[in-house]
Amino acid sequence: MKATTIYGGVQVFNILFSVIRSKVIVLIIGPKGLGIISLLQTTLNLVNGITSFGLDKSSVKDIAYANETANSLNVSETISVLKKMVWFTALFGAFLMIITSSLLSELAFKNKDYTLAIIWISLALIFRQLTSANFAILQGFRKLKYIAKANLISNFIGLIISIPLYYFFKIEAIVPTIILTSFLSYIVAIYFSKKTPTQTIRVTFKEAFVQGKSMTQLGFSMSISTMLGLLGMYLLQIYISSTGGVNQIGLYMAGYVILNTYVGLIFNAMSTDYYPKLAAINNNNKKMQYAMYQQSYMSLLILLPIVIAFLSLTPFIVRILYSVEFLSIIPLLKWGILGMILKAVSFSIGYIIIAKGDSKVFVKTAIMFNVLLLGLNVLGYYLGGLEGLGISFLIYYMIHLVVVSTIVFLRYKISLYKSFYHLFLLAITLCVLTFLVTYLAPGILQVCLFLILTLLGFYISYYKLNQKINIRAFVFSIFKRNND
Repeated sequence: MKATTIYGGVQVFNILFSVIRSKVIVLIIGPKGLGIISLLQTTLNLVNGITSFGLDKSSVKDIAYANETANSLNVSETISVLKKMVWFTALFGAFLMIITSSLLSELAFKNKDYTLAIIWISLALIFRQLTSANFAILQGFRKLKYIAKANLISNFIGLIISIPLYYFFKIEAIVPTIILTSFLSYIVAIYFSKKTPTQTIRVTFKEAFVQGKSMTQLGFSMSISTMLGLLGMYLLQIYISSTGGVNQIGLYMAGYVILNTYVGLIFNAMSTDYYPKLAAINNNNKKMQYAMYQQSYMSLLILLPIVIAFLSLTPFIVRILYSVEFLSIIPLLKWGILGMILKAVSFSIGYIIIAKGDSKVFVKTAIMFNVLLLGLNVLGYYLGGLEGLGISFLIYYMIHLVVVSTIVFLRYKISLYKSFYHLFLLAITLCVLTFLVTYLAPGILQVCLFLILTLLGFYISYYKLNQKINIRAFVFSIFKRNND
């Protein structure tokens, strides 16, 4: 709860900055401009995922485990190896992006007009990988306050810089904004990572590759998953662009951002604190099982009232975040938001595989899930457009939850406690009822039902949380800590 409060609280401000930035971008350059940004960012993410070798994820496991065993020398060596290796991967990624820039432009935009733009944003790739390495250090030490502050400052600076650039230069500001915000995020990340209690140990590139062999092996496995996910999104965007146009890309990404950024802040907190927590206890299955139960339970209680309120206010939320031009994404959001409840549980379970460092299983499941997701998304868009995409997300997370639960139980004998499923079924029932109410004709009956379900969701969440922790005492402790 503390981790979610610290990181989630800051995420509220980050979301506010993101809302303002997205609103300004939409008003100035429209859905087409948003589509261009999305394709460039996806291209950048794809090359970054291929060339980073997952070091930003695998290093967290090594740093967290070494820190848990109070081995300060091992921690410092791991960090020194990480820093050396990430410079290699960053420069390699930029080089690869430059030499394939023409091809990448052709794939994303069906022409070579954006070749120069892709060459320039190779600089952003370097800064992004270096930033991720510094955040990995903070994650390994579970310095949540530093991570939260760094994210807050980076997003605020990005907002202050991007708005004037887009206002004066319109679409021409896209590339400079991507580069500049990436560089400033790197500076902020360096500042906070230097606050960690480590000593500098000099290592050569050869020593780094030898000492970081296990980190590289797990990281490579994780990079395959990241790469496949990014490749899947990339191919989906290309498919949507070729069949529906760049405007449809902008609409799709607007819905994607709402679901995965605004609603999905709980998953950011999960990856920030939950993963290194599991990694530190990866040799104790009982502790891992309890941690998984805690995370699933907490995620569900936090998401329940959010999902119900979101379903009740979807049209209003879309108008506030974007404009009336984006109202066509409402069906996508209504179906997709139901999948967030399932995602909260399946991700809590899935992190067990990562924390165990089980590379073979992780790679196999990553390939299977990403192929499945791409296939369902393409089929969904083909049959039902944007609404079909929302339905495909929901179906995917249904399958994901069942398969991941089965794998973790059969391989590690770890499963959720039976008591958890009572809450899970209650949450699903309330969310489905709210979803059905959205199809009633607008009027007093619909408003009353929305209000009853929303209040019920908040009451259940508060009541269940209060059983686990004394909420009043918890809130007072936060204010007392802040005052001190």
